[in-house]
Amino acid sequence: MSTITLTLKEQPVVPLEAEVISPDVFAGRGLDEIRALPVFLGKRQRRLDDFFAVEGKGGDDLEIRGDAGRVKWIGRAMTRGRVKIVGNAGMHLGAYMKGGAIEVSGDASDWVGAEMTGGSIRIRGSAGGQVGAAYRGSLSGMNGGTILVEGSAGIEVGMRMKRGVIAVKGPVRDFAGLQMKGGTLFLMGGAEIRTGAWMMRGTIVALKPVRLMPTFTYACTYHPTFLRVYARHLQEMGFSIPYEEREGAYQRYTGDGAVPGKGEVLVWQGSGERGASAP
Repeated sequence: MSTITLTLKEQPVVPLEAEVISPDVFAGRGLDEIRALPVFLGKRQRRLDDFFAVEGKGGDDLEIRGDAGRVKWIGRAMTRGRVKIVGNAGMHLGAYMKGGAIEVSGDASDWVGAEMTGGSIRIRGSAGGQVGAAYRGSLSGMNGGTILVEGSAGIEVGMRMKRGVIAVKGPVRDFAGLQMKGGTLFLMGGAEIRTGAWMMRGTIVALKPVRLMPTFTYACTYHPTFLRVYARHLQEMGFSIPYEEREGAYQRYTGDGAVPGKGEVLVWQGSGERGASAP
């Protein structure tokens, strides 16, 4: 399959606005046209090849090499193809994404997959805050697709998400699942405080104890059948969640009662463990 390779010449001094780096934008263009695509360094319009060496042959596959931690909006609103970043990625990676796949070998900054509706994003390192979240003033965040983070993540992961799956292997910070309206959020490495605050619907699955707010109510301890489907799906991508009865059970809490909401938080309790993360 044909691949266009972008090699960063040097890291920009200030963040580079580069939403043109997308399979949709590159489609049907020759290398000279791609090199001349506009990017913005602050308020100044520049050419893509001022910052990247562009090589290869046109297609739906892009590869970015180098530390792109200051390159923003990569894969914005993409609908197809594949973007592979060998290094770090900047803010708004895959924002408004509708299809295709993005993979980052390093870390990513804030707003990964913000308000995306389809496709998949995988971060091999850690991510910043607002993964799959809604932008300020927007009513809905992520509305479909999958985001996988192998490291840790920042605040407000899954804020106002309606559909889709987010899974984070490492610990996340405050307000995970803030104002969730649907979808499923897997917290495999635990979370800090205010998990699920003001959530209306949706499911948060915590594999480590989390300190829930007193507005969440304990419902039962059981083995959710639907998690078997998720477990098989996630296992194929290297993310494991327990679901066998011999391994333990999930404690179910409902809330946030302050809204009032109908969301749920499932907290894993392995066999032989004492107590739970009661509100």
